Amino acid sequence: MSGAGATYVFGTYSKSIKSSLGYDQTTLNLLAFFKDLGANIGVFSGLIAEVAPTWFVLLVGSGTNFAGYFLIWLAVTGKLVDPKVWMMCLFILIGANSQNFANTAILVTCVNNFPEGRGILLGLLKGFTGLSGAVMTQIYLAIYGNDSTSLILLIGWLPTALCIVFMFTIRMIKTARQPNEIRVFYNYLYVAVILALFSMIMTVFEKQVSFLPVAYRGSASIVCILLLLPLGIAVNQELKLWRKNNELVIGSPVVVKVESLPAVTLPEFPGKFEIEEKPNGSPKRGEDHGILQAIFSFDMLLILVSTFCGLGTNLTAMDNIGQIGESLGYPTRTTSTFVSLLSIWNFCGRVFAGFVSEILIEKYRLPRPLMIASVLAMSTVGHLLIAFPFGGSVYVASVIVGFCFGAHLTLLYTIISEIFGLKHYAVLFNFGQLASPIGSYVFNVRVSGALYDREALKQLAMKGLTRESVKELTCLGTECYRLPFIITAAVAFFGACCTMVLVMRTKEFYNGDIYQKFKEENKRLHAENAMALSESGRSEANQHLIRGRWFMLFASFLIMSGAGATYVFCTYSKSIKSSLGYYQTTLNLLAFFKDLRANIGVFPGLIAEVTPTWFVLFVGAGTNFAGYFLIWLAVTGKLVDPKVWMMCLFILIGANLQNFANTGVLVTSVNNFLKGEAYCWVY
Repeated sequence: MSGAGATYVFGTYSKSIKSSLGYDQTTLNLLAFFKDLGANIGVFSGLIAEVAPTWFVLLVGSGTNFAGYFLIWLAVTGKLVDPKVWMMCLFILIGANSQNFANTAILVTCVNNFPEGRGILLGLLKGFTGLSGAVMTQIYLAIYGNDSTSLILLIGWLPTALCIVFMFTIRMIKTARQPNEIRVFYNYLYVAVILALFSMIMTVFEKQVSFLPVAYRGSASIVCILLLLPLGIAVNQELKLWRKNNELVIGSPVVVKVESLPAVTLPEFPGKFEIEEKPNGSPKRGEDHGILQAIFSFDMLLILVSTFCGLGTNLTAMDNIGQIGESLGYPTRTTSTFVSLLSIWNFCGRVFAGFVSEILIEKYRLPRPLMIASVLAMSTVGHLLIAFPFGGSVYVASVIVGFCFGAHLTLLYTIISEIFGLKHYAVLFNFGQLASPIGSYVFNVRVSGALYDREALKQLAMKGLTRESVKELTCLGTECYRLPFIITAAVAFFGACCTMVLVMRTKEFYNGDIYQKFKEENKRLHAENAMALSESGRSEANQHLIRGRWFMLFASFLIMSGAGATYVFCTYSKSIKSSLGYYQTTLNLLAFFKDLRANIGVFPGLIAEVTPTWFVLFVGAGTNFAGYFLIWLAVTGKLVDPKVWMMCLFILIGANLQNFANTGVLVTSVNNFLKGEAYCWVY
């Protein structure tokens, strides 16, 4: 998941796209819209996860990632000559959609492996995705220097490689839960917080001091070491379980006791945890819903409204953060600071939402949707800081927007699993984020990009110039983004009010024990594991380690750390805009395709339903490399004159890795650690 956040660094490379392709802000925002569209349409990955093994979902995601971003790179570098705007939108849509395959493969697998820790687990997993923007920034600075065009190429090959390496590790593991799982999650949290703090410190120093190449390499080396620390935690935990299991085999009284247990039919446990049908035939909250039952429920409608108002508006702010800083007179070097702040606080929001919401439920039985309403209210403040800027206000706005975006994602995925069950989770969580790219298109392309270009054309007219006389359409001043973010602030507040309806509807559900049925399942698994050990005898430590849930979780963290390429779109979008001469509207269209494919995870979901997890990750790796490598070829001029539709296709393919990573990792992890689900989303 640490490699599944390519969409989060769009602000770093968007300037390269804008300058190399000569885009105006409207075109760049259109590109950002397609980026967001690809990153948020995960229904396709979800449907694939329903019928394919996890490894196949990851395989598809890796392919779309590479295809999309590789084509964008070709366009920006000039190797793809004069790409049309629709081509660029298609490229970024494909590239960004790859993260849906990674998300679907990993989230579905992890949720099933840790069902009683789903809130914690999902927070950890998605937190690493949010942190991936800062991680990839450090790595690209070490390898390529301050060349945002090369960041597109990095986004194309790094997440692809991670998915291919670990695609067979991400799989369903049926085993009994351990009493100390929460403590292990906290150990992972400590490592993640250290990584976030180090990334923040290095970001500040890199803007204040001129770093030599060796300093960048040293910083990236420390980041890689911190990413590998969870491996030690996983090895230690698996060895403890191995010793404990072998001790149980030696003790004969345990064998006798286990043999008497099969006579007890625990799955027939009576009481309120049996599936009870409502009068209209639909299951109760917390029970497994059918796909259509969940999609057409009023609860899902409220979730979609909150997603449209929250994630849609915050994606608009994230995709435009580079141009916002430019319009307000911030130095160019400061743009990557905003991106890193967004990524780091995106991580903090996922950590906070995962751990704190789980604590509030266990101690006070507060409905988890109440936190979404609070996050939307906080987002309103962040948008107003952009609409009415003052000295340093963009720094504060970056912190608020990043935090709220990350927190909302964790809560969204966790709530869907709790209300609608885990049977079709791969499809449902991808469907739940469909409203995000729609909101991104409305607020990023139709509102932000159009109003920005209108103001920029006014400034050109005042200078006696026309659009044809300049390659890059740039707006300067506070008026460029004032009206757009007044509108987004109002929409976010409206979303908070609508979410309170969901709070009232689910209050009774969260007053009960939402994990009770998984506790009963855990008793049965303990009995089955004890019997299996008594029959098979001692196991080898290395086999237990590689096949264990904790090693699987470590691999999930690494994949999710590389599955956030869509989050750095604002970093490299400037390169796309300049190298291909795009309008801001065209760039926003590209961002839309990026968000479209990153959020349409139906395909990875369907693949995950019929294929193993490793295949899901393998496909995701392929799409990631293909998408971003093609984008890199376009930006660097190696792909001569790529059409806009080609760029949209490239980024659509590349962003698709996120869906495959989510599908393969998150679902697997949540099923492995059910009780800590909210914590899982942190990574």
